[in-house]
Amino acid sequence: MLIYLKKFREQISVKGGNRLRRRTLALLPAAALLLVSGMTSAYSAPKTLLVLGDSLSAEYGLARGTGWVALLEQRLAAQKNDTRIVNASISGETTSGGRARLPALLARHQPDVVLIELGANDGLRGLPVAAAEANLRAMGEAAKKSGAQVVLVGMRMPPNYGRAYGEQFYGVYGKLAKEWKAPLVPFMFEGIADQPQLFQADRMHPNAQAHPTILKNIWPQLAPLLKAK
Repeated sequence: MLIYLKKFREQISVKGGNRLRRRTLALLPAAALLLVSGMTSAYSAPKTLLVLGDSLSAEYGLARGTGWVALLEQRLAAQKNDTRIVNASISGETTSGGRARLPALLARHQPDVVLIELGANDGLRGLPVAAAEANLRAMGEAAKKSGAQVVLVGMRMPPNYGRAYGEQFYGVYGKLAKEWKAPLVPFMFEGIADQPQLFQADRMHPNAQAHPTILKNIWPQLAPLLKAK
């Protein structure tokens, strides 16, 4: 910036008349301030992350501040990253519920990044895979249309739901992420799914000891969008 202004001054001293030169030089400090201000707002404005999930992101059965979203907030704060996190997760939420709620959330919070962690309740209820896919697609397209980047969190079904259903259900996440060219967390339960001691008594919801691993699974896809370390 300083080099540019110096060259600009030199050009004026050669080409301009005295009156034009004086008027232009008087405007240079203000112009420089505007340029620097614009650069600062473009590169250092805090981002907003919207987490749209179910009980797995809503700290179901956990003490407040021990779920993966709270741990993410703590990690960002330790890095002096002032990303604002809006956790709009609700226990029992389905893809249809998330689809219905998302437009108002986008309008209210204007997020830069939307992380969608939904579908588990659809699968556990045996709902049609096509319906879940349509709802997830609508959410992703709405988020992108608002200007937000999308992160999709995948989920697998337990083996007792049948191999065909499980594969179709899980395949939706990879399919949509590929279409959107969006980051995909393949499976948020990676490293804990086969560890019974890391689940609550219902055998469905991870306990507090599991949530650092869940964050570890999500972090690599999310951090670059938040410019985190």
